[in-house]
Amino acid sequence: MRKWYIAQTYSGSESSVKNDIEARIQSMNMQDKVYQVLVPEHSIEETKKDGTKKIKVEKIFPGYVFVEMEVDPSKGMDDQAWFMIRNTPKVTGFLGSSGNGTKPTPVATDEMNTILRNLGLMEKPKLDFAVGDKVQITTGSFAGQIGEIINLNEEKQLVTVAINFLGTVTPAEFGATDVKKA
Repeated sequence: MRKWYIAQTYSGSESSVKNDIEARIQSMNMQDKVYQVLVPEHSIEETKKDGTKKIKVEKIFPGYVFVEMEVDPSKGMDDQAWFMIRNTPKVTGFLGSSGNGTKPTPVATDEMNTILRNLGLMEKPKLDFAVGDKVQITTGSFAGQIGEIINLNEEKQLVTVAINFLGTVTPAEFGATDVKKA
């Protein structure tokens, strides 16, 4: 199973840390334990005083490098991979670790998927629903109720469902993962 972790670095050293980790993965033959190293960036167009425009690349999370690693469900992160990244120059530790050799907690999958989608590294899943489909709510206070889809928002991955609430048909908005076809 793959999970993402966040290594803390000196601010401004993110790219060199990324390159160092990638080099260490190759030299220590750890391609089966560490898969990707990512420094999230975005471009901003700036206008100089003379009116010329310049594209500037900015780090989205200064001081952090994201690392996708193999995780054993029973043991957690691999000891060798943890040690290799932790001892890379300019890495100060892992986010979610209390120190004293404790292993960090991984980034929540839905949070990481949002980051990857915003960077254009992952496509948004297509909604497998259509207006008029009958769906069952799977989470929250409406769990188990069946309603009809009256609106879809592919961009935000939301569905609006008309449900019967206290004898009145009421529209309610749910995440696409909070409903299933009835």
